Amino acid sequence: MDLLNYGATGQRPQPGYSDFSVGTDALMAPLLHHSIGTDAFAAPLLLPTVGTGSPVAPLSNVMDTVSGYEGTATGDGNGKFLPPPAALVPGPGAVSPPSNTNWEIPSITEEVARQAFLEYASHTCCYSTEPPKEMNVQDLRSYNTYRYRLETFTESRACEWVTEPYNGQVVDSSAYGLAPQPWEIPVQVPTLFKDKKHKMPVPYTSSLKSCQSCQGMGRIMCQKCHGGGRVLCWVCNGTGRRLQSETCHNCFGNGTESCSMCHSSSHQMCRSCSGKGRCLCYIQLNVMWKNNVFEFVADHSSDFRTELFGKVNGEKIFTDEQFLVPPLVTFPEPAINQASQNALQQHQTQFSSCRVLRQRQTIEWLPLTKVDYDWKGKTFSYFVYGKENKVYTVDYPAKCCCAVM
Repeated sequence: MDLLNYGATGQRPQPGYSDFSVGTDALMAPLLHHSIGTDAFAAPLLLPTVGTGSPVAPLSNVMDTVSGYEGTATGDGNGKFLPPPAALVPGPGAVSPPSNTNWEIPSITEEVARQAFLEYASHTCCYSTEPPKEMNVQDLRSYNTYRYRLETFTESRACEWVTEPYNGQVVDSSAYGLAPQPWEIPVQVPTLFKDKKHKMPVPYTSSLKSCQSCQGMGRIMCQKCHGGGRVLCWVCNGTGRRLQSETCHNCFGNGTESCSMCHSSSHQMCRSCSGKGRCLCYIQLNVMWKNNVFEFVADHSSDFRTELFGKVNGEKIFTDEQFLVPPLVTFPEPAINQASQNALQQHQTQFSSCRVLRQRQTIEWLPLTKVDYDWKGKTFSYFVYGKENKVYTVDYPAKCCCAVM
């Protein structure tokens, strides 16, 4: 099965998914008459316009019952979550563990540590560059810690009823065919490991309905004047007078004024149908791709603040990208092996109701070196961390007076 460009799976639907027989071209044709973004298919096919009173799309206020979409919500913005059929949910043990790898762990030199400290002082306000230039390095202690990262790229689908004003759109009702089930609708997968959302109408679910907001009239009672056409005068607050003696110049003593919202017509255009009185109703498929990330930083047994690693990159020493990656078992740091096993188990449980399209796990070597040095007869220390050789210290010895608050 092609995981990156999948459509009809070639397998029959699972229980709860209705059977249907329809080709891909026929399936996608009605979608061309809706605005569905840049992923729209380009094969042209014109369908006859179905007008009011047509036997294909009779006006009704009752949502149609579509096989396989029972219980679909209306306009909640999220829709009814629909897990994929069992045939699309991968099982464990699909791949073999990686072979033994010769893990090479690099380390930084004294020259790199000194240069990093000099750049840190040069770019920090009120810090003298004398310590990095004059210090005597006493000790370099490398803590060689690691960051494990698991990415699970999933796809989930949900459906909801959508209502929009009818402006002459083609109504691809059930007269054209049976509605395909949610996971049988072909959708192109975007760039892997990138979050994205896509919305599209489900073919053969459209129908014309009388607008429920205005009962097909195209207008509703004005919400400001409640159909009276006039409202209390805002100047005199309905008294007709000002300062208890003067007649209100705005309402001329009437206490009311023309409603500015409906201009005294007592009605407003219905926004639900844009004044048309009719709405197009269809089931919308909401497809969500999400990159789910698990991260773990191994214990480095130092007093360095671990959260600072979140701001730097590491040196990648291992990458494994497959449909399903196996747990690591051969890495020399046991905590990383355990983290890999925990992450895979967590994602397998957490995303069992989604479709897993790809997994990727990486190990980064996070440079972390503690530097002890002497300057002017006193001992200090600092940390060099990350691929960018960032510096962290709490006792820089040469700050000018303006740095003291």
